[in-house]
Amino acid sequence: MNPLVAPEPLVHGGRTALSVNLNKVALLRNTRHLGIPSVTRAAQQVLEAGAQGITVHPRPDERHIRATDVTELAELLRAWPRIEFNIEGNPFHNLMDVIRAVRPHQATFVPDTVGQFTSDHGWSLPEDAGRLKAVIDETRVLGVRVSLFMDPEPGMMRAAAELGADRVELYTEAYASAWGTPRQDEVLQRYVRTAEAALAAGLEINAGHDLNRDNLSDFLRAVPGVMEVSIGHALIADALELGYAETVRDYQRCIQRAGVPAAR
Repeated sequence: MNPLVAPEPLVHGGRTALSVNLNKVALLRNTRHLGIPSVTRAAQQVLEAGAQGITVHPRPDERHIRATDVTELAELLRAWPRIEFNIEGNPFHNLMDVIRAVRPHQATFVPDTVGQFTSDHGWSLPEDAGRLKAVIDETRVLGVRVSLFMDPEPGMMRAAAELGADRVELYTEAYASAWGTPRQDEVLQRYVRTAEAALAAGLEINAGHDLNRDNLSDFLRAVPGVMEVSIGHALIADALELGYAETVRDYQRCIQRAGVPAAR
């Protein structure tokens, strides 16, 4: 049994959970050899402010999150039994070794390349199904929930469920780019249809990429059943001005303003 797993109702409390991605904290730290800012200290501060999860995306080149960060965060979170640990990355690079060692609550599989600047697309199904099946099966045997990073394509949701995924994380860059433009409603409806298809297939839903304090409430208000949002770049940028605690509280206010509980 996964020693980190907390009961689902304790993790979410019936509302969309906020998982803070700490990659950009590590990226800044890695520009010098002083160990600051501290990734674990950042985690502690955002959790004390009310975040329900921590996300990291360790890449093979360790440009930001390092293997030592992952183990230190896992150790820190043992004192936070209500908090989820989400580790994301490409299972065909370095991710499976990390998952085997740490056994987080959730592994989010992302189809990025080794030197990719940032994640920019989801898995393509059924094209990627054959190679994903074995790593999904292994991860679930380890007691770790599997989430697949997916574009807003309703037709792929049943295929994701048939592979054994527990959740999909909807890649929200298209929505963020369209927000505030005449295309906002049109693009948002793609996410609504995809979420409906995911729920119909028995999947749970996460979302992330370029969500921020401006666009988050509109997204959650429209898209049904979002269990968790993973936010890093915008949240850490906001924290440079507001501090970790006020930033997390403001993102939680955005979630509250959406007024829509996560599906169960």
